[in-house]
Amino acid sequence: MNKLFVGLMSGTSMDGIDAALVEFGSASLQILGTASVAYPPALRRQLLAAIDVPLSEEIGNLAELDRQTGVAFRDAALALLASSGVDAAEVAAIGSHGQTLRHQPDADRPFSLQIGDPQIIADGTGRPTVCDFRTADISAGGQGAPLAPYFHEWLFRAPGTTRCVLNIGGVANVTVLTDDRNTIGFDTGPGNSLMDAWIRRQKGESFDRDGHWAAAGTVQQDLLQQFLTEPYFAAAPPKSTGFEHFNLAWIERFPVAAISPVDVQATLCQLSARTIADAIAAHAPGTSELLICGGGVHNPVLVQAIRELLPGVAVGSTASAGLDPDWVEAVAFAWLAMRHLQGLPGNLPSVTGASEAVVLGELVQPG
Repeated sequence: MNKLFVGLMSGTSMDGIDAALVEFGSASLQILGTASVAYPPALRRQLLAAIDVPLSEEIGNLAELDRQTGVAFRDAALALLASSGVDAAEVAAIGSHGQTLRHQPDADRPFSLQIGDPQIIADGTGRPTVCDFRTADISAGGQGAPLAPYFHEWLFRAPGTTRCVLNIGGVANVTVLTDDRNTIGFDTGPGNSLMDAWIRRQKGESFDRDGHWAAAGTVQQDLLQQFLTEPYFAAAPPKSTGFEHFNLAWIERFPVAAISPVDVQATLCQLSARTIADAIAAHAPGTSELLICGGGVHNPVLVQAIRELLPGVAVGSTASAGLDPDWVEAVAFAWLAMRHLQGLPGNLPSVTGASEAVVLGELVQPG
């Protein structure tokens, strides 16, 4: 089997597609190339509009949106291969997470919907493409998320210590790696999603670059305490969530209209930090090291708030353990594609709550 795999990932922030070309060894990896490709502005607007459609209504033009997103993922893979100088024939497979539009693992009929037509990716690159990674775990009774913890265990586990890996995307999720391999992981709640939604509404900006706007505000403790009454935060894992839950409508359930918008932003930033720290304190009290990845690692205000809430824990990024924090998720889906081709499980039942470990994904061959 070829050792080269491509991972494609776009998270709940919907800021674009991360692509990584990876060579895997038996217990190591080497990144041979990376690319971050923004969605075309019109497509991003359509995707953001699609997630704002209430669950009780249908998403219009879903098939067309699926095709457009598939084209964007195909183009990201081709751009990665071109910039890396690697012929597509050298790649064993592409692992494409797709773009999540719905995540409902606790519904009467559980499901998780990711779009980005894999046939377009396979045909456009000429390489087998593994997609639909979440369905098999949900069919086995799991949450279908988070899916990176098995990869985190493979790469980041440090014998003799409890180490946590924190991915801060739109949603924040934590993986707890212990010496006994009893790995757990779950979504703690909002990462960047609420801050992104609020600054988009108030200032028309996609995100709060470097946390500057939050830093200009003052945390409103009364509002923070009201935010913290959200039942999800106290729920026991396994659990996962998404933008259907934590969104602009969630913010507006609280008395934010009477508060300065910049102070609301500061409070939302503190909410993300507080719920992350509370989750680690509750479920990994012996943590000595926290490795952060995802877009939130670039928000120094958020990272500093987490650091202050976890005294005694060494807070840094996954770079200190050998992997750039911007590419952890894309590399994880390359790894999951490799696991699929090997016929090996990609989920951890201790994380998702599935009844068994299962092979994740569906393999699509070029036409």
